[in-house]
Amino acid sequence: MTNTHVDVLIVGAGVSGIGMACHLTRNCPDKTYTILERRDAIGGTWDLFRYPGIRSDSDMFTFGYHFKPWTGAKVLADGASIKGYVQETAQEYGVDRHIQYGLKVIKANWSNELKYWTVTVAHEASGDVQEYTANFVVGCTGYYNYDQGYKPDFPGEADFKGQVIHPQHWPQGLDYTGKKVVVIGSGATAVTIVPSMADKAAMVTMLQRSPTYMMPVPVIDPVTRQLQKLLPDKLVYRITRARNIAIQKMIFQESRKRPKVMRRFLLSLVRRQLGSGADMRHFTPHYNPWDERLCAVADGDLFKAIRKGKVTMATDQIERFTAGGIQLKSGKQLEADIIITATGLDLQMLGGINLQIDEEPVDFPSTMVYKNVLVEGIPNAGMIFGYTNLPWTLKADIASEYLCRLIKYMDANGYRQVVPVDQDNCKTESTMLTALNSGYVKRAQDRLPRQGSKAPWTVSQDYHQDSEDLRKAPIADGILTFDGFQKSGRARPATGIIGRLKSVLNPG
Repeated sequence: MTNTHVDVLIVGAGVSGIGMACHLTRNCPDKTYTILERRDAIGGTWDLFRYPGIRSDSDMFTFGYHFKPWTGAKVLADGASIKGYVQETAQEYGVDRHIQYGLKVIKANWSNELKYWTVTVAHEASGDVQEYTANFVVGCTGYYNYDQGYKPDFPGEADFKGQVIHPQHWPQGLDYTGKKVVVIGSGATAVTIVPSMADKAAMVTMLQRSPTYMMPVPVIDPVTRQLQKLLPDKLVYRITRARNIAIQKMIFQESRKRPKVMRRFLLSLVRRQLGSGADMRHFTPHYNPWDERLCAVADGDLFKAIRKGKVTMATDQIERFTAGGIQLKSGKQLEADIIITATGLDLQMLGGINLQIDEEPVDFPSTMVYKNVLVEGIPNAGMIFGYTNLPWTLKADIASEYLCRLIKYMDANGYRQVVPVDQDNCKTESTMLTALNSGYVKRAQDRLPRQGSKAPWTVSQDYHQDSEDLRKAPIADGILTFDGFQKSGRARPATGIIGRLKSVLNPG
């Protein structure tokens, strides 16, 4: 068993992991780091999913890194373009040289005696096991299980004579030309797959138990395209990014303050796309806007396919699968050659890593998140977790910056350990994802850390507020405990070079 020590160990080479590595390179150039990636390529989500039409449901001017302008014309970019952007960023900052591929993290144990993490990994191809040790570990694994998505056990599924496919495991080279396809689901994945298959398939039916709020979004932003002809890319990126953040924030806040007004507005957009005589029953949710994620419809492609008669909608419940399709509880039969179960994700913390402190397993539901970056009681461990109401990378960027600030602060003061400690007993039963009522969130209640009743134990969905807090607020806040002592109390003598010099120069 080989052993390698680094200052920072990053788990995951997707959007978050590459971003964290770039921030380390930019802000902590003296730090050694390694990125552990289970897959054989950069990209994370954008390397895993291969279904037709795979794309971002966030605009790229806010989904892109703030330090790496997105220069493409597309607002909603396809998966290959996003993966290429992440790869290009990694190469530009040299972080691709720090990635170890094909390694699954099995266990991570923090030693309070040694003050470092021991991370056990397995090379999936060979089965070889090795260990890494690190002063700091940052989880950049997203929040879902890469091995399997969520799929209910449908009665009679074994009777179906066609193919059943989950989008997370899309078969290479699937030929659906002239086939009848039923896509089960109403979220972003279904909204993307359905129109993408419509041209080749004989008919595509989108079967949903209940509707989702949808909003048509142009693939090409005409204003940005004109600005790109006149101004430098970096300036256009900043202008467009600031505008889009403001628009998205406004939509979210108005949805919370005036849900009835926003409901009428969103439904009017859909009605305008579908034309007169549209059956709005399939597009009128029973909940308020942003209780669940809003689905972006690229150039209104789903609505166009419906108008052309290539796509039909069915809002109903499944009675059972049959040999030739799906029997609905209403009595209607949906014929199908292929059934796609776009039924959601299976949530998982830190990629399923067995996280331990002094060989004792960490129970995430008994912990709280600190600024949604650190976790109560867990030393020297960061967690990059993006927004649910805004593009993921907006929060990933500033969370990475915060971790770099924290690491530099510890170095400057000679600290070896930091851990958030709840001084006020403010834990609640609200999870870190309580802002969403989606099914995949409800199914994972028993796996998620909690929030507290007040900051910094609450999860903010406000980018501007978080930017101020994570980029500028003092690191030492009386809640973070360094080397076993609160900063506001009497700290233990520092062990770093700078800390020892300070002790000599300021003996009192």
